[in-house]
Amino acid sequence: MRILLSLGSVLLAVVATVAAGPVAPADTSVPLPERMADTGGGSQLITAEAASTAATTGRVTWWDRSGDRWVAAGSAEARFGSGGLVAGTERVQGTSTTPTGLYDLPYAFGIRQAPKGTRYPYRPVTERSWWCQDNDSRAYNRWVEGLPADCRAGEAEKLTDYGTQYAHALVIGFNYNRPVRGRGAAIFLHVNGKGATAGCVSVPAEAMSRILTWADRGRSPHIAVGTQSGATAITRY
Repeated sequence: MRILLSLGSVLLAVVATVAAGPVAPADTSVPLPERMADTGGGSQLITAEAASTAATTGRVTWWDRSGDRWVAAGSAEARFGSGGLVAGTERVQGTSTTPTGLYDLPYAFGIRQAPKGTRYPYRPVTERSWWCQDNDSRAYNRWVEGLPADCRAGEAEKLTDYGTQYAHALVIGFNYNRPVRGRGAAIFLHVNGKGATAGCVSVPAEAMSRILTWADRGRSPHIAVGTQSGATAITRY
């Protein structure tokens, strides 16, 4: 009797599910920024989306807000860290993971001259330019001209060593304003290298040039990095 009652309950549940119909998927016809919790408050936004946290590729799209709608201005295939993606608040330095979250874009830089038409603050790389990643340094997660005595060369990037990747780049404001030691440094949007990155987001050179000529500091652009679903879904930011 107990078995018959259980079977009856299961059948009722199935009938109810069928009557209710399938669960509707997210409406992907709505622009991605309009499905996000926060876009940074400006009228420009870059989204960098991967299929899952294990992915090393995905898509970068840059958007303009026009009235109450977001319109894509351009899009390109993207690469992420060789370690995949992880929530920015949980990231550990040296794991080659790309931090998810919503970040500002402090300034652009490059070994080459800024693309013609660039309006964003742009810092030219010199032979003395380094990015300090030494957790014991006062210059942690900062550009320095000339390596400080407390920043070990083995714990820093000499920017000219990355002629392809740092031809043009944008600083992503991950762990930047109030750096947490051990969380990570030198996270940028830059030109593709040979493969997955060490934690940055990268795009083809032509796309990077287009992004730099599109970006307008006065419109408060941000970048949102995330996945299509789950705890690190880009729509959560």
